[in-house]
Amino acid sequence: MVLRMFYPLCLILIFGLTWPWSDAYEVTTDYPNVSVPENGAVDLSCKYTGDFGSPRVVWKFRDESGSHALVYFDKKFTENYKERADFSSKGIHLRTTTRADTGKYTCEVSQGSRYSEVTVQLTIEVPPSVPSCEIPTSVTNGATVKLTCFEPDGSPPSTYSWYKDDVLVPDDPKKAPAFVNSSFTNDRKIGVLTFSSVTHGDSGEYFCQAANGIGESQFCTAVRMEVSDVNVGGIVAAVIIVVLILALLGLGLWYAYRKGYIQKKIASKPKAIYKQPPVDETDDVSHKLN
Repeated sequence: MVLRMFYPLCLILIFGLTWPWSDAYEVTTDYPNVSVPENGAVDLSCKYTGDFGSPRVVWKFRDESGSHALVYFDKKFTENYKERADFSSKGIHLRTTTRADTGKYTCEVSQGSRYSEVTVQLTIEVPPSVPSCEIPTSVTNGATVKLTCFEPDGSPPSTYSWYKDDVLVPDDPKKAPAFVNSSFTNDRKIGVLTFSSVTHGDSGEYFCQAANGIGESQFCTAVRMEVSDVNVGGIVAAVIIVVLILALLGLGLWYAYRKGYIQKKIASKPKAIYKQPPVDETDDVSHKLN
């Protein structure tokens, strides 16, 4: 009777010790997001539970554009890492880094059919460079106008701020008294300031700031944008000039025709005269003999 009571408990205890619970065969990292200045050293953590035994470990890399590459495979580093990386059961150590190392590193651990992985995001910190700005100097009142600002070096990527006459351009013009009469969108992520319909009040000196929290912010050279009305008088004057040129050209052709200059040129061309090809006398004699 006692054995019958303890038998189910023994089975539960045995299965509880041997059953592969969800936390078995686990791969973790101490730091899923790591940042380091360019040229600095960094550790990428990858830990796995003891039930893996002596597993197969593979490190893979995916850069910001989505391209994939192997880092550590078949117990050795690939060409790009072998001179600057060290491997251990706790992860990999990069003795030096470049901005091209920014991306996601995946640690894959397997033993037979058992498999698990963990990903570490590495960001190489690079301050922004001086941005390149495109600012028109003269635009027409009511036109759609874009001001662009971009710098390629900052890591993480820079965000952009526009200034007009040394005043920060807001995201929403209706919330700032100095810009309440303007109509624009300000995309700080890509550095584009778009006026849907510029007015005279949008005239001013514009420049852009690039910043990513690393090092000093950078600025492009200020450029004055002037908004002016359509020059109707200039357009009319241009049309009149074109009409006068065409009229003078027509008058000149008519005068040349009246004076016979055009006909003389036509008459001076040599006329083609048809000549009958000469008869071969030898052929004529042969025909008579026959």
